[in-house]
Amino acid sequence: MQGTPRAQRVSAVAGAASFWREAVAATVTGLGYELVDIERVPSGTLRVFIDRVPGRACTGGAGEFVTVEDCEQVTRQLQYALEVDAVAYTRLEVSSPGLDRPLKREADYERFAGHEVSLTLKLPFQGRKVWKGVLVRSEQGGGWCLELSGRKVSVKAAAKPAGKAGVKTAAQAAAPAAPAAQVLGFALDEVREARLVPVVDFKGRQSKDGAQVDAVAAESAATGVDGG
Repeated sequence: MQGTPRAQRVSAVAGAASFWREAVAATVTGLGYELVDIERVPSGTLRVFIDRVPGRACTGGAGEFVTVEDCEQVTRQLQYALEVDAVAYTRLEVSSPGLDRPLKREADYERFAGHEVSLTLKLPFQGRKVWKGVLVRSEQGGGWCLELSGRKVSVKAAAKPAGKAGVKTAAQAAAPAAPAAQVLGFALDEVREARLVPVVDFKGRQSKDGAQVDAVAAESAATGVDGG
């Protein structure tokens, strides 16, 4: 296992998927895992990020977290699928999405509601693009909000219409007796990137998350790759 350097990630669900992305998606989901993201870097390395979905059976057996064995199994199947489709690459890596898992789809927001999230807006609001807070479903219009902590927000911002990135108090969005809390309302099309904020108490997801298989190095799992 090794760390994965940051690079531009290409969403597996955004825009028209090329044939090799379709092959990756079909292989991963066919094994019962969720395809979170695909990253193809200029050096020729192909990185595939997978996750387990609660309640969904995987070929890797029962369990809540992605394991090294899961990554090895997906790697072997991807090698075969990519060879059949003659996909050129120099290195294949399969890993969990890590502690700072990206949220890409509406289903991701539903799954991780109640978790702390770091949100980057496409356009700045109140002079900043990055906001951090607990992800909650909005009580108005079916959108999403971040419950902010330790932030003072202007009254003018609180009057921003619902459905746009704006800040309002919980008392304005719900019953007058509700405790005041600052929240940032947003629509998904206003979001450039959203990620879980890593938990640092070594409990829960991160205890077994972050497993990665380097397809070149994991010879014991027959995952050596020379994509050619």
